[in-house]
Amino acid sequence: MPKRILEGDVISDKMDKTVTVLVERRYRHPVYKKYLKRTDKYAAHDETNAFKIGDRVQIEECRPISKRKSWKVITAPGTATRSKKTISVKEGASEKTEAKKAPVKKAPAPEKASAPKESAKAEAPKKAKAEGKKATSKKKDDKK
Repeated sequence: MPKRILEGDVISDKMDKTVTVLVERRYRHPVYKKYLKRTDKYAAHDETNAFKIGDRVQIEECRPISKRKSWKVITAPGTATRSKKTISVKEGASEKTEAKKAPVKKAPAPEKASAPKESAKAEAPKKAKAEGKKATSKKKDDKK
């Protein structure tokens, strides 16, 4: 059976000869047909401690090295690239601050004619008084 090869970002290099790699996969939901993202963390063997946080690496399945570790990093240290996610977060923050500095002016909304509503409200109590009854809700009038 062939060995699986996955690609992900190094998120931790605090352990000796081990890195934690975050692998993101997308799949289509069988019922809702929507694409979902799932992430898994793998402990991978890094013999030379060459990889740092943010490196994009490939890991290959291997025999169990320890209880949690059954993957090896196969990307050469010179070919590992820094993840763009860490860079894009910083750039995205500067874009948001620029957007706050220059607010967008909206055109004034057209004024609605509120005079007919006010006249209708003013006429309703006058009609009730003219009949000699107090202005009450319709439910109370229906019970009597």
